[in-house]
Amino acid sequence: MTHRRTWGDYAFLTTNYALLLMMGIVTLFPFLNLLAISLNDAQDTLKGTIYVWPRIFTLQNYDTIFANNNLAMAAVRSVVRTVLGAGLGVISTAMLAYVLSRKEFMFRKSFNIILIVTMYVNGGLIPFYLLVKNIHLINHGAVYILPTLIGVFNVIIMRSYFESLPDGIVESARIDGASDFQILFRIVILVSMPVMATVTLYVAVAHWNSWFDNYLYASRNPHLNLLQFELQKVLIGSVNQVFDQNTHIDGSDARRTNPETIRAAMTIIVTVPILFVYPFLQRYFVKGMTFAAMKE
Repeated sequence: MTHRRTWGDYAFLTTNYALLLMMGIVTLFPFLNLLAISLNDAQDTLKGTIYVWPRIFTLQNYDTIFANNNLAMAAVRSVVRTVLGAGLGVISTAMLAYVLSRKEFMFRKSFNIILIVTMYVNGGLIPFYLLVKNIHLINHGAVYILPTLIGVFNVIIMRSYFESLPDGIVESARIDGASDFQILFRIVILVSMPVMATVTLYVAVAHWNSWFDNYLYASRNPHLNLLQFELQKVLIGSVNQVFDQNTHIDGSDARRTNPETIRAAMTIIVTVPILFVYPFLQRYFVKGMTFAAMKE
């Protein structure tokens, strides 16, 4: 039976499409604006009114950033950190979440309360720095992975998803003689791909965007500098050039760039890899978040 659309149906669809188009424009505009600024002449950008198209096209801002000889190796280190950090972080989070999701675990409620308390109460930056120093992680590559190996928020999301799985999956595997490690890695994780992909995206983006731990714990070792930290140094150099321009008569180099265009180009550079990864995880992302939220 074919349903004939009425004027009300057409009005409803038109309103929906108009709202979706408006939301799409609002979502895309900031990114297009940054792209236009990054491709526009530095001095011309100071006049303002750059929206979604560069007024004077140039690649000078990207040339200034890529002139940094340390950028390539820093990018490699960032990729390695992201892959290792996301892999180890998700596995560790899954192991803790699985234990907390099992009703037979005696201290389940106590550990859950302790974990939630740490989300609201922490010692602050100085005690955390002293902790990292006392366990000899200063200027060591492990400082990027170990201190942030497990996030409580991610544990809660994953634990909620594991609790939603039928108990029969675990019980039947246990009757067949499977250990807890076999149940987790060969059954539970394989049927929990939405939440695994969601947490992987969270952890990977956090590692990719992180620069403050590089500045705080590993800035004295140039072999540990990451992409974000090197970009931060380029931005500071641009600010210093503007300062030199304002304090000296000859400021020819300073006129080639300005912090705003450099910052826009940096944002585009670090965002592009995430844009390539996100479509592959997007189909799991919504399901993983909503499933865990409903259970919680």
